[in-house]
Amino acid sequence: MRIARHALVVSDTIIPILYSPLLVERFPDIGLLIGCGDLPYYYLEYLVSTLNAPLFFVRGNHDKLVDYGGEHERSSPGGGIDLHRRVENWRGVLLAGVEGSLRYRNGPFQYSQVEMWLHVFKLIPGLLINRIRHRRFLDIFVTHAPPFGVHDREDLPHQGIRAFRWLIKTFTPGYHFHGHIHTYNPNTTIETIVGSTRVINAYGYNTTLVQIDG
Repeated sequence: MRIARHALVVSDTIIPILYSPLLVERFPDIGLLIGCGDLPYYYLEYLVSTLNAPLFFVRGNHDKLVDYGGEHERSSPGGGIDLHRRVENWRGVLLAGVEGSLRYRNGPFQYSQVEMWLHVFKLIPGLLINRIRHRRFLDIFVTHAPPFGVHDREDLPHQGIRAFRWLIKTFTPGYHFHGHIHTYNPNTTIETIVGSTRVINAYGYNTTLVQIDG
């Protein structure tokens, strides 16, 4: 059975056309929301309530433990499912995620390369169960930082994660969505194929028809 969902993936910066009454008119077919971090929780809640679609998210290195924006304080976006170190099955779509970036200063949601390996290892039991139950490991991998050597940069805050590169090569998700790498030049590469995985930088937003052989 082939599963297809129009996904709206957001990261790093508020997009005015999304945070507006025109959202449904411009994006009428969205069935899945994915947040890749560094966005206010009230913004993600607006997308959930307006599009009436499920949200799966990870936090970025600029996210706060408590967000005081909007009308009340929040420690997460209402209606969203935190994918950090979790494997989820949503209507036949298999998702998993890891939050944060490499540690470059004091603050939450920053980790060493070794700690990122530990986060990825935490996912392995669920991925193996997926293989037994669904004959595949993973459909969508969601992170804030990019995998090592793909869309990343040389400076420490924006270096890619070696464990993410290993995961997509080993467990072959169809899609790996990330943020963290800001793109201002329209000629910047935002999609790269690694093995059988489409690695997509969702800075700002990205709309993708996610197609899965379930």
